[in-house]
Amino acid sequence: MGIYFNPTNEGFLSDIKSKIYVDKTPLINHLNSVLSTRERYISVSHARRFGKSQAARMIDAYYSRGCNSKELFSGLKISNSPDFEKHLNKYNVIHLDISSIADYYKDNLVSKIIELIYNELKKEYPDIMDINNPFSTILMQVYEKTKSIINGKETKIPFVIIIDEWDCVVRDFSNSPQTVHEYLQFLHSLFKSEESQKFLALGYITGILPIKKIKKESALNNFFEYTMTDSAELTTYFGFTEKEVDELCEKYDMNKESVKEWYDGYLISGKHMYNPNSVYMAMTRHRLESYWRNTSAFDTINTFINLNFDGLKEDVISMLKGEKVSVNTDKFKNDFSIINSKDDALTALIHLGYLGYLDERKTAFIPNYEVATAFHLALETGSWNQIADTISRCNDILWATIDRDADKVAELLELSHETYTSVLKYNDENSLSCAITMAYFTAPAYYTVIRELPSGKGFADIVLIPRADSGNKPAMIIELKWNKDADTAIKQIKEKRYAGKLMGYEKEILLVGVNYDKESKKHECVIECLNPKIMEDNS
Repeated sequence: MGIYFNPTNEGFLSDIKSKIYVDKTPLINHLNSVLSTRERYISVSHARRFGKSQAARMIDAYYSRGCNSKELFSGLKISNSPDFEKHLNKYNVIHLDISSIADYYKDNLVSKIIELIYNELKKEYPDIMDINNPFSTILMQVYEKTKSIINGKETKIPFVIIIDEWDCVVRDFSNSPQTVHEYLQFLHSLFKSEESQKFLALGYITGILPIKKIKKESALNNFFEYTMTDSAELTTYFGFTEKEVDELCEKYDMNKESVKEWYDGYLISGKHMYNPNSVYMAMTRHRLESYWRNTSAFDTINTFINLNFDGLKEDVISMLKGEKVSVNTDKFKNDFSIINSKDDALTALIHLGYLGYLDERKTAFIPNYEVATAFHLALETGSWNQIADTISRCNDILWATIDRDADKVAELLELSHETYTSVLKYNDENSLSCAITMAYFTAPAYYTVIRELPSGKGFADIVLIPRADSGNKPAMIIELKWNKDADTAIKQIKEKRYAGKLMGYEKEILLVGVNYDKESKKHECVIECLNPKIMEDNS
């Protein structure tokens, strides 16, 4: 047993002993089904904090001969598989976290990786050939020396090779092509050499970006890829599913609708996925807030959206107000250093987890409120500072509405409208709708926000329905007008019975009428409180 060769199961043991553990062991069934086949090369390219490293530790614990994990897996889903014991702890495993090694050995990365593995191999196989021989030859010699009983038959012991953060060298060493070249040659020896076709049972690599072919390098072109745009049959093994989160909400007494608003939204291969790290933190701390921004480099958002490609700023604002925008992900070169268009920038943000992606319609969107707040932080610098300043006032307008301070609401709406109209070349009605939506940017922290809600005899422009855990906040129905008056908006809410959708609602309902005068650029607001009991009687 070692750190890199045949690691122990201690990492996975720590995972399952944690306060929250969601069983993803059925992934092993898939891996067992592809062992020693042409599908045995698997690349998982997902955003940070989406369970890649935990899955790698689980694979260690299952396959590594450096431990006995039968008891550890008992009670987990994989233990019910008829092939559970067939492959359990019967493979020579090599596990590398490239990012941690690269931090210390930038100048001699590949030679150091080989040295670290070789030293551990030498302890178990003291008569292997000298380290200066080709590394694939050394591994082949180890393979030839081994014997084991798998499925009742004596066989040599193949390797399972796991490389976490494999792409950090390609991402971080772009200014050192020789290092990248040597590294890709090393990967070739592990996954594509003639020897590896015999000694390799499974190649499993994880990263952030999909695989990039560098010039004539082809070390990884035999891998089956699973990404943030398409994870196919592996989707549910990364991130938390709706069912898993619902069960956690029941256990930890958390409001399902609120957790969904904060952390859901990633539509990977048509399946709703939650950010697992954020859900874990929310459950254990029993508090909804943006946890991911404390663990990820959100300045990356600012880097890409400040590239000022034509239409990018408009698309970002559209997504901030809940819309989806078209994106062509096919042109992206899988390289952060080569961003040549708006589509490239948006695609990079998708792979980083800062945008969701709907493959069927080829559209990008901000997946949830947590990520929306992260965009707000990223916008506080550069050419976005006016918009960031406007968003910073959103909590003020929400509370001004709750306090029925109509003059304050009108003042802040005017500021919002002025900010967004300068970016979005929409007509008056749409720009006012955008301004209103962005003005209530923080509302999703407490409310379910519905635009164009069918109600009564028409469609209410914006309805804010407080969730059960939002305190004693009132519901709101907001109607927008331009070149008329705010009283007309209130009258329309009443005449068309927009409040009928809230029949039975026991708390206050605020009717908010807003009007924008095209000539004077002035906004006015009227706020009335509708007593639910009176509404019920009048019905």
